[in-house]
Amino acid sequence: MTETKRLLIIDDEENMRHMLSVVTSKAGYQVTIAENGEQALAIQQKHPFPFILCDLKMPKMDGLQFLHALNGSNPAPIVIMMSAYATIDDAVEAMKSGAYDFITKPFKTAEILLVLEKAREHHALQEENIRLKEQVKKLESNCSNSFQKIIAHSGKMRSLLALTKKVAAYDTTVLITGESGTGKELIAQGIHHNSKRKNKPFIAVNCGSIPENLLESEFFGYTKGAFTGADKDRKGLFEEADCGTLFLDEIGELPQGLQVKLLRVLQEQEIRPVGSVKTKKIDTRVITATAKNLEEQVTLGNFREDLFYRLNVITLQLPTLRERKEDIPYLCAHFLTMLNQKMGLQIEEVAPEAMAVLLGRNWKGNIRELKNCLERAAIVAESKQIVIQDLTPVQNHASIDDPINQIFGTFSLKQGKRIMEKKMIRQALETSKGNKSMAARMLEISYPSLLAKIKEYLQ
Repeated sequence: MTETKRLLIIDDEENMRHMLSVVTSKAGYQVTIAENGEQALAIQQKHPFPFILCDLKMPKMDGLQFLHALNGSNPAPIVIMMSAYATIDDAVEAMKSGAYDFITKPFKTAEILLVLEKAREHHALQEENIRLKEQVKKLESNCSNSFQKIIAHSGKMRSLLALTKKVAAYDTTVLITGESGTGKELIAQGIHHNSKRKNKPFIAVNCGSIPENLLESEFFGYTKGAFTGADKDRKGLFEEADCGTLFLDEIGELPQGLQVKLLRVLQEQEIRPVGSVKTKKIDTRVITATAKNLEEQVTLGNFREDLFYRLNVITLQLPTLRERKEDIPYLCAHFLTMLNQKMGLQIEEVAPEAMAVLLGRNWKGNIRELKNCLERAAIVAESKQIVIQDLTPVQNHASIDDPINQIFGTFSLKQGKRIMEKKMIRQALETSKGNKSMAARMLEISYPSLLAKIKEYLQ
């Protein structure tokens, strides 16, 4: 039985208890019975019932006394009062004391079931109201704190956030640029949660993670029968984000064929699902991001110039961690708080000598690399302070100017990828001291993917 069909029946007359129990059980209720208010109160305190049928006149503790005893209980049950000798004053007093309804004996079976059904509808509305209030509270919290989550003590970041807050108020397209790991999606979330679309969907997608042959159907959806396997209509990402925000990360990876269609969507604010001859109007704000230099990609012929200008209405250039090193101590404090909560650790600080090492690093992986470094250090730390010995030594990487065959021993892209993956997996396992879960997080792949690659490369 479901939780919302649990019913407590309170009546001092055995025949009435039996009749009510039979009738309500047949209607699908899970019934418990009590002979008086005292017995019912003990039951209710031990295992609260959402619905209660209670007689008014009973020995030891009557219905009104039972109602008063329930005051302040959370969650508050829905109580339906019953009586064969009630006056209007009794009914008024019962309703003032918190009863949901009052019915007089004798009553028909249909009457009691109808009252219970109305009580269930009322209960469902109460639950929905609570859920919506919690959702609104969460959304308001996200809105008010979305930019506060971004560490911005450096001058460059403060200037960027000031511009970002202005941009959030308008529906114009935004292009966020910056190296990998600088927090482009966090900025996009901040724009959404501080815009008029904050209560609508925010959908993020990495354009480089979807196979090229699936991109159009993922973006615009498809109709039943559009291709083999399309057994029903399906909404695309643009329609899912209707009235909200669609964040297209790594927009520079988008194939040119889809660039044309994206430009049309931005200009016309309409989409055409794969297999359909009709277009659909949409109202979706688009925020894009890239680690590539799109102007350079336009020059090389890899990115459409007209789409670039359409996306580049407002550009937010995220500084690298190398350009905002004064934020590093604050980022460390933030990440240590998160790691302590997530992993049950008690790391209090980074020692001054270790902080000097962190401030001196190049951080090619930016904030993501710093976070991974601190996670590893927090796990291996022997005290409540991260010291130099806990930090991963800086690796001596081959120069990018070295010939490719000197770095990988081959010109083959396929072989080079395998060699690099094998080295990175081995290094992650060494750093994590064999902890595969931690290694998977460091490599930013799933745990099953790591196991498969270990089997492929290292066994």
